[in-house]
Amino acid sequence: MTELELKYGCNPNQKPSRIFMETTPPFGHPSTEGNSELPIEILSGKPGYINFMDALNGWQLVKELKEATGFAAATSFKHVSPAGAAIGSTLLEAYKKARNADPVSSYGDFIALSDKCDVETASFIKPYVSDGVIAPDYEPEALEILKSKRNGNYNVIKIDANYKPEPLERRNIYGVIFEQGRNELKIDSSLLQNVVTESSDIPDSAKNDLLLALITLKYTQSNSVAYAYNGQAIGIGAGQQSRIHCTRLAGQKADNWYLRQHEKVMSLSFLDGLKPAEKDNAIDIYISEEYEDILADGAWQRVFKNKPAVFAREEKRAWLDTMDGIALGSDAFFPFGDNIERARKSGVKYIAQPGGSVRDDNVIETCNKYGMAMAFTGIRLFHH
Repeated sequence: MTELELKYGCNPNQKPSRIFMETTPPFGHPSTEGNSELPIEILSGKPGYINFMDALNGWQLVKELKEATGFAAATSFKHVSPAGAAIGSTLLEAYKKARNADPVSSYGDFIALSDKCDVETASFIKPYVSDGVIAPDYEPEALEILKSKRNGNYNVIKIDANYKPEPLERRNIYGVIFEQGRNELKIDSSLLQNVVTESSDIPDSAKNDLLLALITLKYTQSNSVAYAYNGQAIGIGAGQQSRIHCTRLAGQKADNWYLRQHEKVMSLSFLDGLKPAEKDNAIDIYISEEYEDILADGAWQRVFKNKPAVFAREEKRAWLDTMDGIALGSDAFFPFGDNIERARKSGVKYIAQPGGSVRDDNVIETCNKYGMAMAFTGIRLFHH
């Protein structure tokens, strides 16, 4: 199969639409053997234009995470950026962590898995609202479970794990062809050797979290910042024009992740039969400043068996103050120390960023003030 016609492009009015393999390689580059055919096989459903953008970006992310850490990897993609990404000792653990990073944003996600999808992972995916999944293979029973979703219309894509794309990539904007070398940068622990702060101790677990954050950023729309902890990207800020806005957005998501671990949230008593998305949305409102929307008379009875106590602002701040050991990655340098100040409020202790700002001294000084360890990678990771 060299091409596949799609229903439409990003929007229903954008027709015709297709994905295909170029038969003529970019100028000056011989074709890679075997690249004349699409590297994917559709096992169920009819994926669309944005589905494939999410699937192929997500696949690259989990493939690199597996290569960099040796652990199974998964990501939950939405609108060409990850809502969550994680590694785990099993594929099921990796996807659970990836989805639970930001479950509200993961509603209707496209899933990418680094390894053959097993029955346990497929069974976990089944009750959640999702657009599809891409993996290098599927156990027969797992495939049947996934094919039963959406009345048989769930998108299931198998990708050739050995596929290697051409060294140059192209895109068309307003009739103008853009061409660039693919971002083949290998992200590994060698990028974390240039520690520029007084505190230089970065344990192996934190190094894995920093690699997770950096690889996640490689496939996140820029500007972007990612907070990670225990093999899980817990807060991703994507597509912001300001670096501090990225740091705040990702930090708020990381805070929300941590608030969901509080006893008050873990002990919420939901009505029987409530769908996962309804629970996720209720929790999201409960931990926010708009909690009255879910606790008002006539509202809480539709969700909870018993009316929960208010999760007061002071309680939330006290709980957030116990966050510690969080890793933070940035796809470009921090121009001001205010990013570090915000990161500190979410328990950040380890940072990886390119460096190169005229105010690097201020950023380093702010890290030193809080005993943070920061590595300059020297590598920018913009993705558009």
